[in-house]
Amino acid sequence: MPYLWPKNRPDLRARVLISVIFLVLATGFTSVSPLIFGWAVDQLKPTPANIAIGSVLSLIAAYAISRIMMQAFAQLRDGIFAKVQYHAMREVAVETFAHVHTLSLRFHLERKTGGLSRVIERGIKGIDTLLSFALFSIFPTILLLGFYSAILLIDLNVWVAISTIIMVIAYVWFTFWITRWRIQYRREMNQSDTDANTKAVDSLLNFETVKYFNNEVHETKRYDVSMEKFSRASIQSQISLSVLNTGQAAIMAIGLGVVMALTAVGISRGQFSIGLFVAGNAILIQLYQPLNLLGTVYREITQGLVDMEAMFRLLNQPREVTDKPDATPLAVSGGEIRFDNVVFNYDPERTVLKGVSFTVPAGKTVAVVGPSGAGKSTISRILYRFYDIREGKVTIDGQDIRDITQASLRAAIGIVPQDTVLFNDTVRYNIAYGRIGASDADIREAARLAQIDKFIVNLPQGYDAMVGERGLKLSGGEKQRVAIARTILKNPPILLLDEATSALDTGTEREIQGALSDVSRGRTTLVIAHRLSTVIDADEILVLDQGRIIERGRHSQLLALGGHYASMWNKQREAAAAREKLKEVENDPDVAPGIAKAVPV
Repeated sequence: MPYLWPKNRPDLRARVLISVIFLVLATGFTSVSPLIFGWAVDQLKPTPANIAIGSVLSLIAAYAISRIMMQAFAQLRDGIFAKVQYHAMREVAVETFAHVHTLSLRFHLERKTGGLSRVIERGIKGIDTLLSFALFSIFPTILLLGFYSAILLIDLNVWVAISTIIMVIAYVWFTFWITRWRIQYRREMNQSDTDANTKAVDSLLNFETVKYFNNEVHETKRYDVSMEKFSRASIQSQISLSVLNTGQAAIMAIGLGVVMALTAVGISRGQFSIGLFVAGNAILIQLYQPLNLLGTVYREITQGLVDMEAMFRLLNQPREVTDKPDATPLAVSGGEIRFDNVVFNYDPERTVLKGVSFTVPAGKTVAVVGPSGAGKSTISRILYRFYDIREGKVTIDGQDIRDITQASLRAAIGIVPQDTVLFNDTVRYNIAYGRIGASDADIREAARLAQIDKFIVNLPQGYDAMVGERGLKLSGGEKQRVAIARTILKNPPILLLDEATSALDTGTEREIQGALSDVSRGRTTLVIAHRLSTVIDADEILVLDQGRIIERGRHSQLLALGGHYASMWNKQREAAAAREKLKEVENDPDVAPGIAKAVPV
């Protein structure tokens, strides 16, 4: 109802009212046309000399006009209501899309993109079906039944009217009963369709992985299993539809026969004219059309409700992280970040951060290092407030991030992530994503500072070159530079580098590191790192292990301690030296090929 009768839109409400008026007029002309046809038949006397041709022609003209007006008002109704209908579809689609973007990271990590998009698509179609059919099929059929019952009662007799009403009730009951039975097959169809679409999208997104492992046949079989379930449910749905159509036709034929028999008996007794016999037959046949449509309408509405079920479940999915009613925008003065005894867990069984406390002074750089699973990336997610902490406090310039708006918090932070995923659009669009509406000059300057401008201008289409799905047309280093460029364009006071170079080779890492150093100069910077060589210049390094900070200090201080950090540093140095040695051996033509295999990596 909120979409059919929208608030603050008197123009759309007026359209709904006008559409209903046209609907009533169309139904009225539909009801009266069989009666006019019967009157015309009565004017055709058995003897041609007795025929009042003027009256007959007038009634024929009236009949033709009634048919024209019936169609004209129906089309006007549809035209007037179209704006309401498509406005509702747009509102639902936008509201659902916006809501999905407000849901927590936890929801998005668990979602299946293909299934999610199909749920929204079917739900919007269900809204369209419900709005158009409910208003313009069910209501007119009820109205038409009322008009026809009155005509039959007045012009024929009560038994004809009662027979018609009984026929309609039997028809509607049978239709609803069979359709309810068919719902289970529709649900099975939806589930298997969603599953098939999820598998297809997932497989296509991971096209390279499928090729790497030569698993095209396996992927096809998985898709075929889902499609087989869909086909099986569709066949059952089609069989039940055949049962529905046969039963409807039988009920209508029996009802039509009873009414015609009662009318024929009345004619034999001199109670009715032949014109009324023709009119009664025309009324029943004309009533059959919307009733037949009613079966389709009920089926479509029921299926639409089933389709909308999942979408409204999605729309009612609660937000895990919400702004407080009195939340205020973040006021950044210097950008100091403080974690004060932070305790956090993704699920109750496993605590990830156990009383973590540290400060990133304004304009300084602090690095967090440690083994995989220590909780490093969790710190970045907490800072962005993708999750709320269980205990403790996180502040920026003394303001608890739970007391400020999420939009202002995220506007103040720029991130260069480990895995840069780009939109399937142009290089220009992906850089400009850092600040929507940025000028072309600003975009080019950001690319220059990120040291990617020369690469871009050498592309055949320059800044208008497409980067492909998830940016797969670019190398890892090129994607990272695009990420740096859009962060430069955003120009945030706080910078977060989350494993920004861990997936790159040593040479590319050195180049990217230079660009990152330029970007972080003068900004409050929190670095999440695995490679210790990237954080040796940090003002403070925190060593995180099993959710606790076990060491802290500058690079030289931590090496002097000879603890966990020093051990990590030595292992990484040895691994780097081994890789360099392997390269020397592989490039030396005088070394036997088998020796290379003996060099440790």
